[in-house]
Amino acid sequence: MDDWIDQLAAALGEEPLSQEEMNRLLGVARDVAHRVERKVTPLAAFLLGLAVGRNVSAGAGRPDAMAAALETLRTALPENRPEDRPEDRPEG
Repeated sequence: MDDWIDQLAAALGEEPLSQEEMNRLLGVARDVAHRVERKVTPLAAFLLGLAVGRNVSAGAGRPDAMAAALETLRTALPENRPEDRPEDRPEG
């Protein structure tokens, strides 16, 4: 996986992800998949990338831009998984 993602970064003209960045991104992807819905995970990742790119373009370093975007995502995540929320349980 690391080789492929490094190749993709190079093809896109981006620096490769550090191990810490990979771990953080995979962690939030897991959180979105389990606490929101699996199918929105790539959409959330896309929006995170847009936010990071915008902040980097405005002068922030990539680590700071990523930290800010991930913090925003974490505050937007619901506390519980959908099946644990009363409003998301099937009528029964």
